Amino acid sequence: MIVCVCNRVSDREITRRAQQGCSSFDELQMATGVATCCGRCEDCARAVFADASDGGWQRLDHQPALMLAAAA
Repeated sequence: MIVCVCNRVSDREITRRAQQGCSSFDELQMATGVATCCGRCEDCARAVFADASDGGWQRLDHQPALMLAAAA
């Protein structure tokens, strides 16, 4: 899906950059232009980047019910 309409950056592009060693959201912005125009995509872009960078653990930490269900 397109995350940043202004610069036509997809979730796949963000994931690919993170997996190839992009180490910070600032670096991602410099490389792709994501969230540098209107800024409406920043929350989504940061979430996609965090999921790709840490394997999604950050999101799971905020969903204890999901973790409990998975452990059962």
